[in-house]
Amino acid sequence: MGISKIVKNKHKIMARKERHVVPNKNGGWDSKRENAERASKHFDTKQDAMDWSREKAKAEGSELIPHKKDGTIQNPNSYGNDPNPPKDSNK
Repeated sequence: MGISKIVKNKHKIMARKERHVVPNKNGGWDSKRENAERASKHFDTKQDAMDWSREKAKAEGSELIPHKKDGTIQNPNSYGNDPNPPKDSNK
């Protein structure tokens, strides 16, 4: 393997993994991986969906992205290698 190939692979950008908690059109809440058509698991309450999804996100090293009932994003949290970590405000 040539040196240019090694350098390219070393600097390859990893895509961020995401897990979404979304309202189900028939009621309840779903936990879904990014770009998934089907839910990983369905829940009656958002709290149950969040608790299960948080554990999955930690295990996967992914971003947990909860949605409100209207579909807008609400307080995402990263449990993996965040490509855009918060900046330290004490500097």
